[in-house]
Amino acid sequence: MKSYIKRSNLVLLIYRKTIRFIHSFLSIISPKFSTKVLYKKYFGKKLNLDNPKTLNEKIQWLKLNTYNNNHLVTQCADKYQVRKYVESLECGDILNDLIGVWDNINEIDWEKLPNKFALKVNHGCGYNIICKDKKQLDIKKTEKQIKNWLKEDFWKLRAEINYKYIPKKIICERYIETHTGELPEDFKIYCFNGVPEFIMLCVGREEGKPKFYYFDRFWNIMPYTKDALENPDVKIIKPNGIDQMLVYAEKLSQPFPFVRADFYLDNGKVIFGELTFTPSAGLDTGRLPETDRVLGDLLKLPN
Repeated sequence: MKSYIKRSNLVLLIYRKTIRFIHSFLSIISPKFSTKVLYKKYFGKKLNLDNPKTLNEKIQWLKLNTYNNNHLVTQCADKYQVRKYVESLECGDILNDLIGVWDNINEIDWEKLPNKFALKVNHGCGYNIICKDKKQLDIKKTEKQIKNWLKEDFWKLRAEINYKYIPKKIICERYIETHTGELPEDFKIYCFNGVPEFIMLCVGREEGKPKFYYFDRFWNIMPYTKDALENPDVKIIKPNGIDQMLVYAEKLSQPFPFVRADFYLDNGKVIFGELTFTPSAGLDTGRLPETDRVLGDLLKLPN
C-alpha cells in the first residue's frame, strides 16, 4: 500500500511539474496566448479581451496592455521596492519594520534574527515563511525552500508580466502579533480608478473554517460571497483603524486603474502589507459570477 501511495505521489508530482513547464514555456513564447489557455482551463470559456466585462477579464486586459513592462507597477509589485513608493507618498509610518534584505540565502546570519519574524521572497505571491519560534525552525529546510523560490520565475507560471522584471531579493520583516498571539487579520481593499470601494476580510482562518466577506466603505456586509449569502444576519464589529486604512488605500491606488491594497491592523495601528495588481492571477474561480461582473463594472479601463 505504501509503495502504491509513493508511486501515486511521484506521478502526481511529475504531472504538476510538466504542467508548470508547459505554462511557463507558453508565457515566454506569448503571454497573451498563455493567458487565453489558462483562462479557458479555469473558466471553460474563451477570454474576451476585445470587450472585457468581469473583473477577471479586465485584470487580464490590464496585465497585457497597461501593467506589462510598466516601471511603477513593477516597483509596486516588488515586495521590497514598494516600500520606497509608500515612503514617497509620506506614508512611511505604516510600513512594517524591516529587519534585513539579502540577495541570496548565504548572506543571512540566522543567529542575529529575532525569535519571531516573517521571511519573504519579493518577486511573486505565496513566498512567505512565518516563524513564531526560531528554536523550532528547521533552518536547512527553510534555506532549501527559499533557494527553490529564488530559482523560480514566478511571472511565467500564469503569465503575470507585472512580476517579470523584479530583481529577486529575500526580505525579513517584524512578526506582527495580536494580543491573542495569533496572526493579524488581513484586510484586502479593492481600489478602482483610485477609489477604495470594498474591503474583503477572511474570518475564522485560525479555526480552520475560513469565511470571506466583502464590506463597503461604511462597513456594511455586501451579498458578494457565498458565506455572506448563507449568513445574512452575521455581525462583524468594525475594527478601529478601518477609516484610516481607507485613506491610505486611496493615496496608494491613485496612479492605477485597479489595484488591491492589503493591510494589517496591529492593535488599531495600520500596517501596510502589499499592493496586488493581479489577484489570483485574474483567474479567481471562487468569486461569484455576479460579483465578478459587479466589480468589473466599477473598473474603467484606459482607452
